[in-house]
Amino acid sequence: MAHRYDAVIVGGGHNGLVAAAYLAKHGLRTLVCERRPVVGGAAVSEHPFGSDYTVTSLSYVISWLPPAMVRDLDLIKHGYHVYPQGPYFAPRQDGRYLAMPSDPAERFSQIAKFSGADAEAYGRWDDWLARLGKVVSPLLAEISPQVGSHRPKELAKQAALLRHLRGLDVRGVFDLTRLMTASTADLVEDWFSSDAVRGVLSVSGVIGGWAGPRSAGTAYVMLHHHIGDLGDGQVGAWGFPRGGMGGVTQAMAAAARSFGAEIRTEAGVARIDVANGRVTGVTLTDGTQVEAGTVITTVHPQISFLRLVDRDQLPADFVADIESWKTRSGTVKVNLAIDRLPTFASHPEFAPDVHGGTIVLSESLDDVETAFQEAASGRPATLPFADVCIPSVFDPTLAPEGQHIVSMFTQWVPQSWHGQPHPAELEAYADRVVARMEAVAPGFTDSVLHRQVIGPYEMEHEYGLIGGNIFHGELTPGQMFHCRPAAGFADLRTPIAGLYQAGSATHGGGGVTGIPGRNVVKQVLADRRRARLRGPKLIRRSA
Repeated sequence: MAHRYDAVIVGGGHNGLVAAAYLAKHGLRTLVCERRPVVGGAAVSEHPFGSDYTVTSLSYVISWLPPAMVRDLDLIKHGYHVYPQGPYFAPRQDGRYLAMPSDPAERFSQIAKFSGADAEAYGRWDDWLARLGKVVSPLLAEISPQVGSHRPKELAKQAALLRHLRGLDVRGVFDLTRLMTASTADLVEDWFSSDAVRGVLSVSGVIGGWAGPRSAGTAYVMLHHHIGDLGDGQVGAWGFPRGGMGGVTQAMAAAARSFGAEIRTEAGVARIDVANGRVTGVTLTDGTQVEAGTVITTVHPQISFLRLVDRDQLPADFVADIESWKTRSGTVKVNLAIDRLPTFASHPEFAPDVHGGTIVLSESLDDVETAFQEAASGRPATLPFADVCIPSVFDPTLAPEGQHIVSMFTQWVPQSWHGQPHPAELEAYADRVVARMEAVAPGFTDSVLHRQVIGPYEMEHEYGLIGGNIFHGELTPGQMFHCRPAAGFADLRTPIAGLYQAGSATHGGGGVTGIPGRNVVKQVLADRRRARLRGPKLIRRSA
């Protein structure tokens, strides 16, 4: 016997939960189907070391979640709380460190230890990125138009898109074009001379991707990570959610349920059902049939459209776009429980801005590039770089008193490792990451109580991140904005009537934003209104 809902959502990650909450808030009977025993997707808190420890398995910091969404869904009422993250702290093996505090005078002093010219340049660099971020940020928050469409409605949307750029002069357009196409190294080496500054800044251009800082297009990724808002007006602000990233998605799940949505875990979807060009529902892996006139898939597009939907239901060019979607990575997440905070040789005293910030293990841009080139040649990096966070500095619920949780997001291993587990090699790789901390914080290795190593294979097979890519697709110019993830379908619709997409591979995704989940509901409601006005005819797209 089939079960009937107004809308079914495939995948209980943050975008699926956001979509469910908004749909239910608008009165639609909504079901979320999640394959794993817990919702959250890659933004999940788990207990690999026992119930006393709460570990954010993959995604580890929050930014970008729009304050209006927090208010719309009453997330604070459901437990959402963010501790602002401290600044970059980059300890070096020569006994020095580079800190990047938000106070301009303090930051100037820190950078000047390495280069007076770099200290002078950094303020201009920060202002330059912020100006470009103000142009790009609204574009990421909106539904992308179908660039190239000649339909009057789409032409109007394309004109509105151009209006975003009217605040830019000739120099501004030049700078934005360069940022979208250049490598991280092209920009960073033009602006700065010291290895210390170049090393720290290069990481933000390649984090989570399959490209080194000398690869074209990585400069944009720096801007993507520079944009964010925790509700206090700071661009590029980041923070640690209480309870780990699972605290965010559990709050979203509670909000969705409060509006009437139903969430089922261990309810994998085996097939998205389609008849006569229109979605009719889903079939679960246990054979249960769920009927719905609206289905939203938030899982990776190569799962959605190459496994869950029969290819003969889709246009050949759409299938080709999804098949060629680039979703490589080579990232490794190392999670630790430690019995004491690290003592840095360069900064031995405790400081929230040090232990509660992002500890960057990156001595130079060339070291980062070398790590990528090794992985691209089929070898795990000899000297992996790492973004290291200790969220338990602010959130004591994550570990027993006096102990801490350490999140180490590292790169690279060969991207082909998503096909096989490679456990011994991953453990050796994790040893090298820990050794990097030991080199700047003597005694760190002895402080480790427990260790979890998650490589590309586990990311793909356990968490559904094809290729191990945390963004469901590489953040390159050819895979952003109207190209995300297929020609003509960045507006969150699909070639099948009633079937929508809202995963991280869609426009507005690439991070824990919730923007695709919010925006897809706007499309669903608009199409439902149009269907009521037009009667039972299918809504089909013309070029």
